[in-house]
This record gives sequence, C-alpha cells and structure tokens, in this order.
Amino acid sequence: MKALIVDDEQHVREAIRLLTDWRKLGITELLEADNGQTAAELIDAAHPELLLTDMRMPIQDGVKLLEYAQKNHPQMQKIVISGHTDFELVRSTMKFGGQDYLLKPIDPTQLSEALTRAVASWHQAEAERQSNHKRSMQMNQIKPVYWDKVMSGLIANPPEYPVRLRSQLIDEFGEGVTEECRVAIISLDSAADAILNRFLDNRDLLFFSLANIANEFLRRSNRGLACRNWNSDQEVLVLVWSRTEELPLLLRQISDGILQTFGTRLMIGVGSTEPFPAGAARSAKEARTTLLLRNMRVKNRWIHAESEPSGASRMLRLTDSTELFRVALLSGRREEIAKAVGSWFTAVQELPCITWEQVLSWSEEWRALLAKLRRTRHGSDLGADEAGERQTERCIPLHADGSVDLGKWADEFSASLEQLLGEQERCQREKGSMKDIARYLEEHYSRDLSLQDIADHFYLSREYISRRFKQEFQENLSDYLGRVRIGKAKLLLQNPNLRIVQIAEMVGYPDEKYFSKVFKKLEGKTPGEFRREL
Repeated sequence: MKALIVDDEQHVREAIRLLTDWRKLGITELLEADNGQTAAELIDAAHPELLLTDMRMPIQDGVKLLEYAQKNHPQMQKIVISGHTDFELVRSTMKFGGQDYLLKPIDPTQLSEALTRAVASWHQAEAERQSNHKRSMQMNQIKPVYWDKVMSGLIANPPEYPVRLRSQLIDEFGEGVTEECRVAIISLDSAADAILNRFLDNRDLLFFSLANIANEFLRRSNRGLACRNWNSDQEVLVLVWSRTEELPLLLRQISDGILQTFGTRLMIGVGSTEPFPAGAARSAKEARTTLLLRNMRVKNRWIHAESEPSGASRMLRLTDSTELFRVALLSGRREEIAKAVGSWFTAVQELPCITWEQVLSWSEEWRALLAKLRRTRHGSDLGADEAGERQTERCIPLHADGSVDLGKWADEFSASLEQLLGEQERCQREKGSMKDIARYLEEHYSRDLSLQDIADHFYLSREYISRRFKQEFQENLSDYLGRVRIGKAKLLLQNPNLRIVQIAEMVGYPDEKYFSKVFKKLEGKTPGEFRREL
C-alpha cells in the first residue's frame, strides 16, 4: 500500500513519518507533497490508497484536494490533520469522504488509531469491490442473457404455454414463484444527459448496471427478476412474482440504489397485479401507460403506480401554430422567431397538466414542422447533409427533479428556427456564388477552363462547385459552358469572313473536329450546315 502526506510545512511531514510504524500497517511507500495541486498530480500518477492532508496550504488547499480525490479516486481513504477547528473545514472533510479530522499538534496515539481504521476500511472496501466484480462477472454469463430474452418475450406477448414456463421459472428460481405477478418499468426517457452521454457508446453496460442494481434487492428473498427489455431501447423491466403488494416499497429502495450509483433518479411506472405468467404483458402495458400519462409539471415524483388525468393538455396541438412559426421564419428576423416561440410556450405554461405523452407528441410535431418548413424554404433537392437532420438522442430537456424544462425547451425551439434561418441565408449566399461562377464562364468562355481553374479562382472545392452548380442550374457546369460557347459560335458564324477553324479557337475549342462534334450534338447540324442555312 502507498500513503501520501500533504502539508506545506516540511517538519510536519517529517513528524508524521516518524510517529507511525508504517510497515506494521502494510504501507510500504510514503509520498509527500507541499500543496494540493502537486498532491493531485501524485494521486493520478501513483494511486495511493491513503491520503493524509493539511487544510490550509498555498496554491491549492486541502478542501479542493479532498473534493478532487473524492471525485476521481473515491476508494482512497482520507484523513485530515489540521491546526484549525473551523466548523466549515470539518464539514468539508465529512462531505468529501474524510474518515478522521485530527488536530495539530499531532497526538501519536490518535494518529495510529486513525491510520489503523483507515487501512481496515480500505481492505474491507477492497474486499467488497472484489466481491462486486465477481458478481458482475457471474451476471455477465449466458444464463442471465437467456432470462432477459425470456422475460422480454413474456411482457411482449402472453406465453403460449404459461404452465410450462412457470414450471421452468420455479426450477430456476425456486418455490418463491407464485401464481401472481406485477411489472414495473424503469424508463431511460427521464435519464439525465450526463448518464446518456456517459454510456453513449455502450448502452448495453447501462442496461446491465440498472438491472444489476434492481436485482440486488429482488434476489435477497427471491422476489423477482430485473432485466433489459429487448423490445425497447428505453426500458428496464422489474418483474415481481411474490408479495406483489410490497412492490412500491421495493421500488423506492431500487430508486435509492440508482441515485447512489448514478447521482440521479429515473422514472418508474408500476402495473397492476395480474396472474403469472399469462398476465405479465398486461401489467407491463399498464406500467407503460402510467409513465406516458404522468404529469411532467410535478417535481420529484419518480414512482408512478396509477395513471394521472391528462387534463386539458391534449387540446393544445403544436401543429395549430404552424402559420405562426412560418410567418416568423419568413420575416427573417430573430426577434419575430423569439416572439412566436414565446407565444407558444406561454400557452404551454398555462396548462395545469402536461403529460409525457403530450410532450412526446409535441416533439414529433416539432420535428415534422421543421422538416416541412425546411422543404418549403429550400426545396426538395437540398442535400441530406444540409437538410437539418441533426437530431440528438434526446431533444426534450428535463430538470434534475424530473419535470420538463420549458425554458430550455423554448430556447431549443428558437435555436432550431434560427438554424433554419441561417441555412436560408447561407443558401442565398451559395446561390449568389453560383451566379458569379456562371457570369465568369460567360465572360471567359474563350479560355481553356477546367473545373480546377474555377475552383482555384473562387476558393471553393471542385466537388462543392459541381454539386451546387447543378442544383442551381439543373445542368453540369461543363454542359453550361458548352452551351455558352456554342451560343457565341452561332453569332460568329454569321460573319462570312471568319473561317470555322478560327471561330472554334475564338470560343475555346483549339480542335476544329471536336468543336464540330459539340456543335452538332447541341444544334443537330454541323457548323458548316448552320452557316449555309443562314
């Protein structure tokens, strides 16, 4: 084990070294630092198991160091040795996981006892971490995955042979499996952005963690099973098959476990008690309904065991305000956009009840409305990368208390419309630049122009010019240039004193044969035939 001693006074650090039999405690390496910043760097580099720190130090004090250690190395045991009895320092010590607060001058007996407790606590916590790791390994075997699949299928459709399935469950989980059940759903739609982003690339791990927390409580008395719902990317199932009337209490314990692990709670819907296993699907459906009909204006209510009345919120439809948003966008003014969004959210704010079902409906209506406005403003030929298809995984902002954040949501509405306005302005600029290119072609048609020459002249990429020019003029740039050259050639052919080879060179075709080929392709006749018909 390693210990880190942090104090800005060298004689204090030396005293701590000399007052303790470190080897007897199992500590084989002592590290030192004279301020919190240096100590934090040592902690990251050496990962000591034990921290002894002063509180008043230059550069970075002990409070900041404890906060950093608790956040980044919570398993490390922390002891404060300070010359101050300030209550705030003691409170900070407890807040950030300090085990003891010792006063200077250092009492050898107190120091020894504090270190003994800290070392014992670390070993106990390490044993628990190893045990948890072992359980996690066991949960990750084939059998739990199999039962996840079984339970997901069970709540999707009633089993064809319920007696056989119940017998199989009894063989696996014991005689505690009764003839009734109750299903709860832990929903990720209420998850904080921090959780979703943390598990953005590993959603399976998030489902596993949530199910594991719930199973810690369920399996203590063989009450049921928690698993991922493989039919949804937003649900963890909690199925209880004994003492179903106690499920709300059990869910409160599970909710506390989620809070302790992730620092936030998740919404949980509860279904009714039904025959097991045939009624599990019906109970799950009811649990899902309670979540959809929960009032998003109520704060800190995380467990929903019965449906709530939706009130008048169903009568307010976002599509009824389509013209309001369209006119605001047409105005080209951000003030009008803010006014339109504010008007809509004022109406929302006046609703006594806003259900999650209504929130989801508004979200879908908003996406459809944006797509419609985008098509109207830009046309259907806009590239997919420019069509605003930039939806994040969760676009409905929530407060930490679980209620919908209407202020932030209004800001996101405004931002979406302003983005659309920006696309409109950019599209106009792009159209202008394509017209400049067309004008350039008409003025320099006699030169040997390549797409790269044009790209270099306008500081744009060849691919971008090629794509945007065709969108604007409905033909390739080379075809457009050919039409310009042949149009000029037709005028020059009216002068009988100019030979065809001269005219070809004058309009940018050094090769007379190639000029004649292009002329005939566009006009249906050769330059000589065209001249004779004049």
